[in-house]
Amino acid sequence: MFDLPTQCAVCRGWSARRVCADCVQRHAAFKRRCVGCAISVAPGVQRCGACITAPLPFALAVAAVDYGFPWSGLVAALKFHAALDLCDGLAQLLADAVRHSVVPLPPLVLPVPLGADRQAERGMNQSWELARRVATRLQLRSQASLLTRRVETPHLADLPRDERARAIRGAFGLAPGATATLRGTHVALVDDVMTTGATAAEAARALLAGGAASVHLWVVARTP
Repeated sequence: MFDLPTQCAVCRGWSARRVCADCVQRHAAFKRRCVGCAISVAPGVQRCGACITAPLPFALAVAAVDYGFPWSGLVAALKFHAALDLCDGLAQLLADAVRHSVVPLPPLVLPVPLGADRQAERGMNQSWELARRVATRLQLRSQASLLTRRVETPHLADLPRDERARAIRGAFGLAPGATATLRGTHVALVDDVMTTGATAAEAARALLAGGAASVHLWVVARTP
C-alpha cells in the first residue's frame, strides 16, 4: 500500500497528502491556549480573563490552529463547497492537537449538529466528517445523531456577539434514548471553527443536562 501523489492544497507542491508536512510545520506551529476557550494566551497563563469571569461549560477546549491563512480558506472550502478531500488533513491536525493536550481522552466523540435545512443545503455536516475521522485516529467511539438540532438558526457569523447567544438558546436537544448513553460519560464535541463559543456552549449545556459527566470542545480553528 502507498499514497498516490497529490497537490498540497496550500503550496500546490506534490505531496502524499492534501496538506503537506512542510505546510503543517510552517502554518500550524504550537501555541499556548486557554484551557477554557482555546484562545491563544501568554506563557504561564492557563485560563484567559474572559474564562475566569464567565467560564464556558467545557471541561477543556482544544484548537489545532488559529483561524487565519491558510486554514480559514481550507475550512471554508470544506464547509461551503463540500471539499471532503481536505477533511483527512484537517482531522489529522485536530487529532494531533488533542493528543498533545488531553489525558485521558473522553471515550465518546460527537459532532455539533446542523439543522435539516442547513445540512440539505451543504449536502453534509462538516463537523461530523471531522468528528468521525478524529475519533478513528484516536481509537474512540463516535456517534452522529445523539445530539440533535431542534431549531434552525440564522447564520451566526452575521450577528453581534450578544445576539449570537440569544439566537442559539434552546437550539439543541437529545435523540430518544440518548440519556442512557450519556449518563456519566465524558464526551468530546467537535466543530470546525470556534468564534464566540455560543453554539458549542449551548450544545454542551444540552449534553450536560442529559447526564454527560463532562464535555470537551475540540475545534480545528479558533478565531483569534
